[in-house]
Amino acid sequence: MSSNTRRHISLWKFVFATFLLTSCGRAPSFDVLGSFFPAWLVCLTLSVPLTAATRWLLSRLHIVIALPVLSYPSLSVLFTFVLWFALFR
Repeated sequence: MSSNTRRHISLWKFVFATFLLTSCGRAPSFDVLGSFFPAWLVCLTLSVPLTAATRWLLSRLHIVIALPVLSYPSLSVLFTFVLWFALFR
């Protein structure tokens, strides 16, 4: 192997390691009665009532959802991510 090839491989190892180690920071958590809960769990807990409210609103507006088995979990995940980004960016 030439020295250029070794440098190229070393550079790729460095870039790969950088991507793996970027999320090694402390995760935000909440102290609830002495037990720590991760922030994403709080966002998920808040997103379920938002999804139920959206379902109620859609039914009041007589909007039919084609695949509710896929739509409502996806809507819950969407609300979870939006809450996460809005509160913990």
